[in-house]
Amino acid sequence: MSSQPQPVPQPPGPVDAGADALAGAQQLTDVITRLRRALRSSIRSEFPWEALPMAQVELLQTLAASPLRVGELAARQRLAPNTVSGLVSKLLEAGLVDRQPDPGDRRTARIALTEAGHQQLRDWQSAHERRLATALESLAPTDREAVMRALPGLDRLAHSLAGTDPAR
Repeated sequence: MSSQPQPVPQPPGPVDAGADALAGAQQLTDVITRLRRALRSSIRSEFPWEALPMAQVELLQTLAASPLRVGELAARQRLAPNTVSGLVSKLLEAGLVDRQPDPGDRRTARIALTEAGHQQLRDWQSAHERRLATALESLAPTDREAVMRALPGLDRLAHSLAGTDPAR
């Protein structure tokens, strides 16, 4: 038996915590990227109309709450106004949005979802929910529970990244 003292484990220092956070961020980025790609790919095979680019879907989701001016949409999506204007043009052509007069400024228009836009968004949401439900059901119960337990933390992470406080 050795009489030499055993090293006492030390708590990780700030450098180790930073390295752990970076490794976790890299892993989370990889998983999120693969999840989005897998979901989009599987939905497209089941629903050919799901060729709508994600940027357009995100505009539809934002407009579901209320009509907005292009500049407001750009600010909310953190995109350049000319980029949003191009996306809106495609949505106008598809009949998913229309222009409405802005009651506060007659020189500008607000972009609003049409009934077809609302239906497209409902169909998109429903298809994704069904696909995710099927995938969740295929997981082992412990994995499914782990995913569900992670949701509140992931929601707070999304708010942190967006710079929003969910308590407001």
